[in-house]
Amino acid sequence: MLKKIDLYIIRKFLGTFFLSIALIILIVIAFDISEKIDDFIERQAPLSAIIFEYYLNFIPYFVNLFSPLFTFIAVVYFTSRMAANTEIVAILTCGISYWRMLRPFILSAIVLALLNFWLSNFLIPPANKKRLAFEEQYVKTIQKTRGRNIHIQLEPGKFAFVETFSLEEQTGYRFTLETIDFHTGLHSKLHADVIQWDSLSESWNLQRCLIRTFEDGHETLQRIASVDTTINLTPDDFRIDNYMMELMNFVQLRDFIKREKIKGSESIVFYEVEQYKRTAFPFATLILTLIGAALSSRKVKGGTGLHLGIGLSLSFGFILFMQISTTFAVKGSFPPLLAVWIPNIVFLTIALYAIYKTPK
Repeated sequence: MLKKIDLYIIRKFLGTFFLSIALIILIVIAFDISEKIDDFIERQAPLSAIIFEYYLNFIPYFVNLFSPLFTFIAVVYFTSRMAANTEIVAILTCGISYWRMLRPFILSAIVLALLNFWLSNFLIPPANKKRLAFEEQYVKTIQKTRGRNIHIQLEPGKFAFVETFSLEEQTGYRFTLETIDFHTGLHSKLHADVIQWDSLSESWNLQRCLIRTFEDGHETLQRIASVDTTINLTPDDFRIDNYMMELMNFVQLRDFIKREKIKGSESIVFYEVEQYKRTAFPFATLILTLIGAALSSRKVKGGTGLHLGIGLSLSFGFILFMQISTTFAVKGSFPPLLAVWIPNIVFLTIALYAIYKTPK
């Protein structure tokens, strides 16, 4: 059961966290308004859409983004204040062990970690759909594709190639579709000068087609001026990776990664890094809480300022470590799972060592 001292620490912890995160969100919103106000006025964005479609869906994204950092800052700030007021000494002299005192810290961190997991995996993706739809309509943004000369495996034995694709027109040029039997070789090859997406029927219109079929050593040619067909491909498959990841919840991202592996996508590592980050970052909240509590529970000469300085250095060190390790995964051959979790493993070791040494 929770004691009064537990409730006191939980209230201090969560109160400091939510106050600090609210202040930084207000600052971020103020900067964002100053940056986009010209677009809002030029495109006549309604005030209700700005508030409810954009900023209401803008807030969860930045709360989740700053959550681990401000969890650490909140722990360092209020714990060092408790140490400066000799509250921690009073708690320990009452017969409460240091490990028992950490219980409300851990409970609060678990609450924030679960909140972080829920935001990143279930609330933010649908919120991003509304936010990005608003930006496409009222803010000057440029949609980007994967680039030129796009190769995609649609399913085992079926490969597509598009030289260029325009997201705005939903049209591709110089399209090729190959069907390969892994025992007998190339079965058919379709060339189309233009491939255009029909959003109503959710099918593709192929123009100026040449179909080559290979059977029993014989080749058959067929020319078609225009034909409608459905294949395992949509315009969203040509969008940049970050755009797609922002719109998927936990289940959708997992299923999408499975489909991309079948297609042989070269960008699969981006999605895997994002998938592992969505579980590693909530766990980082707990680790940073333990480090912050161990770091700030001793009364030192520099007081709160010294604790905050060391805390900020460690938190930015963690973020930098995460960026470096994930870059090795994206740009090199480092396993994505290991790249994302190495910072947690290293800082968990630091946390356990700090907790072990602090009572002494």
